[in-house]
Amino acid sequence: MHVLFDGRWFLVRGRFLKRSLLFLLTTYLLVSSFTLKTNAESINQKRYVYDEAHLLTDNEVAKLEALANEKGKDTNTAFLILTVNGIDGKGYIEYVENFYDENAPGYDKPHGNTAILFIDMKERDVYLAGFQKAEEYLDNNRLDLIQDKITPDLSNGKYFKAFSKYIELSHEYMGYKPGVNPENILFKWWFQLIVSIAVGAIIVTLMAYQSGGRVTVNARTYMDSNKSKVLNKRDVFIRQTVTKQRKPSNNNKSGGGGGVTRGGYSHSGSSGGKF
Repeated sequence: MHVLFDGRWFLVRGRFLKRSLLFLLTTYLLVSSFTLKTNAESINQKRYVYDEAHLLTDNEVAKLEALANEKGKDTNTAFLILTVNGIDGKGYIEYVENFYDENAPGYDKPHGNTAILFIDMKERDVYLAGFQKAEEYLDNNRLDLIQDKITPDLSNGKYFKAFSKYIELSHEYMGYKPGVNPENILFKWWFQLIVSIAVGAIIVTLMAYQSGGRVTVNARTYMDSNKSKVLNKRDVFIRQTVTKQRKPSNNNKSGGGGGVTRGGYSHSGSSGGKF
């Protein structure tokens, strides 16, 4: 009886320990999940829209702030928007560089991963730059693509739409490996859908062809070669015409590009231009 009592006691004690460990493990996972969720917010950047030109309503600013914060989580990159009414004769590249040096933006840390869209309403200039991780994933070519896509909206005064598109495209392009053209048709979902349908149709056609037997009738089946009037045929090359056309240049581009700030931070940059 004494041994049986001890056995039950150890059994109860073992169950108690297991439940305690399970409770502690569950509590730890909940706390860890909350911590990870909290850390997902930017630990450095608290503001994303600097609308000194007053192009946006308060509601639009709030929506862009939320969008930039949401998209920044996936890439650990701060997507900033700067609008001004003149920069006192400075170049827009210099202005953006000074802003990065003096304000130390960055999603992960001061002077960290940052993408900047700059608009000068006085000179109608538009420029994009990428620092740290954004310099690699938003290189000059990708920033040019983004600029080309948002410029029509800027020209039409649709600033909120253009700024939203800039954040969305920057986030999307940073999902591709550096050096890859994100606008390649192979990456488009509709092209992949068409290819899938075409491949499926070919496979079904081949299966139907093989199941129905081979077709042995062709053009020679009903032709009497002894009575045919066709004796010979040949192709004669007459001439070749080559037309040359000069490739038009984009006169709106002012040749911006990347560079290095006075503080020593390198960055990528779009070609710059007017809108």
